[in-house]
Amino acid sequence: MAIGDPPNEDFDLDAARKELIGKVSPRVRAQYPVEYDPIRRYCKMVDDTNPLFLDIEHAADSTWGAVIAPPTMVDMFAGGGPPASATLAPSVPTTRGNHFMMLGVTWEYLKPVKVGDWLSSEGETVDIYEKPLKLDPKALWTISERRVYNQHDELVAVGTSTLLSHRTAEEIAADPDSRQQEQTS
Repeated sequence: MAIGDPPNEDFDLDAARKELIGKVSPRVRAQYPVEYDPIRRYCKMVDDTNPLFLDIEHAADSTWGAVIAPPTMVDMFAGGGPPASATLAPSVPTTRGNHFMMLGVTWEYLKPVKVGDWLSSEGETVDIYEKPLKLDPKALWTISERRVYNQHDELVAVGTSTLLSHRTAEEIAADPDSRQQEQTS
């Protein structure tokens, strides 16, 4: 569903859950390997002086044996930008409303990502559920994961995102179920 599409008044939560939960996107390989110069520029920009990110000799003598990327750069190196992101977007069901909010993304970093690594990623819809809000008693929440792997097929990071979709006040007012719910509250 794209922003601006008409709402789906026949939305079926159970059908959306059956269709989308557990559906994994094809794994997409990043366009470029992890490179030192972007790490150096990023660290300069955010004033990070960690020698594991910046000092090639120090990093070579470390446990990792090479410069590693700051964890916050893993998503970027995994191809988070176009065109890969189009195939990794969480599956969003055609909902009752077409107003969306990304409520947040949390990342868990499992292994260091080194200069020279080739990353790939895949997405999966983990959960879809209704949770009422004051704004919309039938607000829809979609939880998705993005898993990032290195060239050895080792899972290096998992990002979990929460997307909220809701209807406009006019759409809610036109819904007889919503009016009935308000009267019984």
